[in-house]
Amino acid sequence: MKLCKKSQVIERKNADNCVVSEYSIEDESLDFAIVRVNGRYPESGLAVNKAVKEIVYVGDGSGAVQVNGNLVELNQGDVILIERNEPFYWEGNLTLYIACTPKFSVEQHQRVADSD
Repeated sequence: MKLCKKSQVIERKNADNCVVSEYSIEDESLDFAIVRVNGRYPESGLAVNKAVKEIVYVGDGSGAVQVNGNLVELNQGDVILIERNEPFYWEGNLTLYIACTPKFSVEQHQRVADSD
């Protein structure tokens, strides 16, 4: 068993409108975070994960995600899987519960220009 106590959570800002609470369970194959988006993330362009895929549960709020040019509306209770190397952005007022495999690293998360 592995455990991450609330006191061990690492908070960071991806942007002014995107706050991440990272729950490290000290496992290289999997991790978990709660992400709060209020607006658009990234603010312009797209983000891409070069090494991980994310399964995302919308815990609260509503908005949209664009993945590979496909815009999908999201509401509380929805789940989406974003594969590695799929360009995306989030927009809305959302609380996202995200598990990544393998473990997420900031270095592999990149912002890229929108191709449109």
